[in-house]
Parts: sequence; structure tokens; C-alpha cells
Amino acid sequence: MASITTILTHPGGAHKDDLLAVCVLVAKHGAPVVRRVPTQAELDDPSVAVIDIGGVHDPALANFDHHHFPREHAPTCSLSLVLDALGLYEDAKEFCAWLEPAEWFDSRGPKRTAEWLGVPREAISQLNSPIDMTLLRRFAQTTALGPGETLYEYMRFVGEDLLSYLHEVRAGIAFVAEQSERWSLPVGSETIEVVFLPRTDPPADEPRSAVSNFVRAQGLGSTVAAVVYPDRRGKGFGIGRYEDHPQLDFSRTEGEPDVHFAHKSGFMCKTTATDPARLKELVAAAWIAKG
Repeated sequence: MASITTILTHPGGAHKDDLLAVCVLVAKHGAPVVRRVPTQAELDDPSVAVIDIGGVHDPALANFDHHHFPREHAPTCSLSLVLDALGLYEDAKEFCAWLEPAEWFDSRGPKRTAEWLGVPREAISQLNSPIDMTLLRRFAQTTALGPGETLYEYMRFVGEDLLSYLHEVRAGIAFVAEQSERWSLPVGSETIEVVFLPRTDPPADEPRSAVSNFVRAQGLGSTVAAVVYPDRRGKGFGIGRYEDHPQLDFSRTEGEPDVHFAHKSGFMCKTTATDPARLKELVAAAWIAKG
């Protein structure tokens, strides 16, 4: 996208997708926001980003509307189109679990979204947050917003945090790819696949999330059972099951002399151990054999 001088979206009721699309562009360009119907001149002007209105999707002209897409088009929304123009859509869909439901809700409505999620229709409303409701309501009441206004600056925070998160996810995956080890631990007739991230200098940001994101990005989720990562609160390591692997219960490590915390639900433990051989023993101790 060219440098954006105005962000324009529709008046009236606001939805999560157009609000978040505007948040991202506010964070990226710091341009004022106008809520009204665009003119043809604005649709033709690449310095005016037109969001969720206008009947045109043309990233080169900063037009991001999806309402003219045919019924059979994959669920999408204005936020998806903006993220795609920024080269961030695939990572957002992979690592922002809320994005695909937002696409469904905006393009298919609450009933179809509930059916797709496999939940009752009323569950959609039950998940509404007062934070969402207030932000959407206040945004819907505006006709224009600019830098320095409370709502505008809050929206800037939202956009900055989303963009930062997506960049940090990709940086974390690259870091783990360079630093991590794969362990294959034999336990009886079975093998436990583990990704181990050693302690590094400088340390990884959010090491558990980085390792889990690496596993997902590499398509290893069907084989990796456990992740081992530096504990940010101590000199030892955290050990956790990946995606709630059913054969790992780390509550079984409670009572081990070098395990200072084992979650009662069994999804993780914290240890003072630093020797990889000992860490492997603790993973194996949590394993539940089939049958």
C-alpha cells in the first residue's frame, strides 16, 4: 500500500472486522479516520484506504471491501483483506485462533458460524465481552477520529499489538528453528517426540509459545508430544505437553526432587534440572503407555 492519508469506513453499526482493519491501518499509517460513504474520487485515490464499503477489493488502490464477493467465496472479511495486503494474512490465520471465526461471523452470520464451530447458536452471544461491546459501540457513534483522541489512541494500541504479535511470532519461529533440538525418546515399545529449546543468550521471548508456534508452523503437530523450554522465572526448564497430548501427565512428576511445580491437571511442570539427560527422564516419567 502507498502512504495512507485518510482511513474511510462505513457509518452506522460497526463490526469486529472493520474495526480491527481500521486499527491495523491506524497503527501502520497514523492517518485520521472518517466514517461515511466514499466518493468515486476517494475509491480511485490510493492514499485513501476504504474499508468494508465501496464494493471494490483493490489493494493497489487501498480498497478493501468483501461484500460483493459471490456466495460461494471462502469466508473472509475486511480485516483479512488488509492483513493480506500487508503480507500477514497466512500467519494471522495460523496463529490468531479468533480470525477464522470472525471471518465466518461477518460473511455467514451467527447461525452458520455456530454450526461451523459445532456449538449452539446462543454460544456466540455468550462469548461477547463488554470490552468488545464498548469499543464497537463507541466507534459506531463517531463520524471522525484523529490522533490524540482517546478512542483513536486505544485503537492504535490494538493495531500495534496485533502487528507486533505477528512479527514476533515469525521471529520466534525462526529463532527456534535455529536453536532447537529434536529428541526421540524410547519408552518401552513407544517413542516420545520432543522439541527442546536450550537456554540461550540472549534468551528467547515467550519461549513456550515460540516452541509451540514452531511445531505448528513446521507441521509437526501430529508427531510431537512434548516441548521443553527455558523457564523465564528460574534457571531450570518448563516441560509441557503439546496440544494436550493424551499420553502425557506431568502431575506424575510431582514429588521428584528437582520438580518444584507440577500442575494438577498434568499439562506441564517446572524443574530446576538443566541437564538434558535428566529432562529426558522427566518427560519419560510423565508418559502413559497405551493400553
